[in-house]
Amino acid sequence: MYKILEKTRFSDKVFKFRIEAPEMAKHAHAGQFLMVRANEYGERVPFTFADWNPEEGWVEFIFMVIGKTTAMLSDLEVGDCIQDVTGPLGHPTEMGEGTWIVIGGGVGLAIAFPVARQLVATGHEVHAIMGARTKDLLLLEEQFRTILDDDHIHITTDDGSYGEQGVVTAPEERLIQAGKADRIFCVGPVPMMKFATLTAQKYGIPIIASLNPIMVDGTGMCGCCRVEIDGETKFACVDGPDFDATKVDWNDLRARQAAYLTEEGQSLKAYEEVRCACQR
Repeated sequence: MYKILEKTRFSDKVFKFRIEAPEMAKHAHAGQFLMVRANEYGERVPFTFADWNPEEGWVEFIFMVIGKTTAMLSDLEVGDCIQDVTGPLGHPTEMGEGTWIVIGGGVGLAIAFPVARQLVATGHEVHAIMGARTKDLLLLEEQFRTILDDDHIHITTDDGSYGEQGVVTAPEERLIQAGKADRIFCVGPVPMMKFATLTAQKYGIPIIASLNPIMVDGTGMCGCCRVEIDGETKFACVDGPDFDATKVDWNDLRARQAAYLTEEGQSLKAYEEVRCACQR
């Protein structure tokens, strides 16, 4: 059992948990993820490490309420315990030389931050592009500002409520044209990553994407998280989650992500109507 030490609510549907996990905290690296099962009846769902502290023995992850499992998690409070947490899983992000652009959209900013932090810690120049639908959904701005100067942070919102109105590809292209990008890391909604990749390809800039397909076991046995990379099938949980973004079949990934939307909606509705003590 993993005790919840802190619960932070960023918005109606976005939360951060800090959980007690001393052994996991000793081995976590930027870009890796963990699998969570809320209780004995729950499904396993993946979340990327947002932060960790090996000295204090905790790890953090951020999630958005989308289906039944994330709704169940959002009902938990400080002092409650999560049944199972497994990790770290996946490969850490490889951090080549040069100046980096780190692009995060939505909840993907939880993945982008530890990558940007590690790049800064290892002496890289980093520009962070932070995208969100609205100001209220922009995550971890304060944390990014602890590692980067203001002129290295670029914020976009779809509705213009904060930062620059528009999408992340606008500041991405400006930075590339200004010679401030040797490599790019992106994570977030599939359409965002796809167009960030097309922009990078236009200028011949290498770009890595952290993929988040549907997972079941996180160990490569179920095959649920398969993605098409340069025409070859890979498993995001054991081969990734980072891949050369120029080789990703984005249309296939988007279709797989949407495969169970109807069932997710039905499950969430049933849980919200009952919310029984066993949380089945």
